[in-house]
Amino acid sequence: MTPSATGRRETRDGHDSVVMDRVFRAPIESVWAAVTESDRLERWIGTWTGDPASGSVLFRMNAEGDDAKPETFTIHECDPPRRVSLTSQVVGEQNAWHFVLELTEDAGTTTLTFSQSVPDAEMATGVGPGWDYYLDRLVAAETGGDVAALDFDDYYPALSDHYRALFS
Repeated sequence: MTPSATGRRETRDGHDSVVMDRVFRAPIESVWAAVTESDRLERWIGTWTGDPASGSVLFRMNAEGDDAKPETFTIHECDPPRRVSLTSQVVGEQNAWHFVLELTEDAGTTTLTFSQSVPDAEMATGVGPGWDYYLDRLVAAETGGDVAALDFDDYYPALSDHYRALFS
C-alpha cells in the first residue's frame, strides 16, 4: 500500500523547506524525548554521540545500511520541549541541511512540525518521501506499532512526483 505524501513547501528560518506534521496523543515532553534522546531516536532513525552542550553531536542513521556516514549536527537553537534548530553535514562532504523541529501541545495532544531545507525540485524527490517514511516510523515507535513493517520502497519513488511539483 502506498502511503500518502504529507509534506508542503514553506520558508522556515529563511530556508525553502519541506514541512510535515505528525500528531501524537502524548504529552509534549514525551514527544520531545522521542526526537532528542539518543535511545529514543534509535527506535526509529538513528543515534547520536557527544555532548549537546558543546553545540554539536555526531549522528548516525540506523536504517540506511552499514555504510551510512556519520553526520555532524550543529545545534543553533534549543528551547526544550518546544523547538530545536539544527544544521547537519555528512562528515567529509560539503552539503549542509537545515532542520527545524517545533512542538505544540493542546489538551494532551502534541503536534510535531518538522522541516528540512530543500535546494531544488530534484533533491525534493528523495527528501520528501524519506521524511514521510522516517516520521511514519516515529509514529509507529511511539504508538507501539511495528517500525520494521514500514518499507521505504513503498514511499520512494511513489511519492516523488508530489515533492517535485512542490519545488518546481
